Amino acid sequence: MITLGLDTSAVAASAALWEDGRLLGENFINVKLTHSQTILPMVECLFSATGKSVAEVDRFAVSTGPGSFTGLRIGISAVKGLAFGTGKECVSVSTLQALAYNLLGQRCIAACAMDARIGQVYCAIFRIDGDTVERLCEDAAMSAGEFQEKLMAVDSDLPRILVGDGAQLCYNSWKGSGVSLAPPHLRYQKAASVCMAAEKEGQVLSAEALQPSYLRLPQAQRELLQKQQKA
Repeated sequence: MITLGLDTSAVAASAALWEDGRLLGENFINVKLTHSQTILPMVECLFSATGKSVAEVDRFAVSTGPGSFTGLRIGISAVKGLAFGTGKECVSVSTLQALAYNLLGQRCIAACAMDARIGQVYCAIFRIDGDTVERLCEDAAMSAGEFQEKLMAVDSDLPRILVGDGAQLCYNSWKGSGVSLAPPHLRYQKAASVCMAAEKEGQVLSAEALQPSYLRLPQAQRELLQKQQKA
């Protein structure tokens, strides 16, 4: 089975092809370019480099959140279009769960964190034991301090490793906590990890049913509610 995975949930964007437990290829960029301009050319380049075609893909996996609202919509829209055009299924993967798969092969507690702005991180905690990923809490949005308390409350002697584009933010504010930072090549959201998560525990959906998971209201709605409360 061949899976095409996409991640456009944050500044980094990536596309990967995965076949029966083997990574065929991955394109990754971590620059401030608009994902709508980059993700489909990345996919085309991937097909060209691997000798595969979209017709050979059995399913399309995508990180559906949390993350940048605009970024998530771009990736999900791309997958919807590809799935509608080929009649293939989609697989929805939590961005934070996919981040935990960056640390597959280790024995640790994965503290997955994404920069959610307004003083918060999107976060979740997983136990990694070799090729097993166990979720310890649901995805949530909270302050870095609250996330630290939640992480330290986990009863485990395993090393705690921060991963995600919000990892550095947490690490800088948690000095002396004993929590380590994943190295740069394992830190950011990656489509290969989306494929791995999709293979093991992703949610299979139709293109029509595929939707983003924002965890909180869009900024426009938050501002409207604030105005209404003040009024």
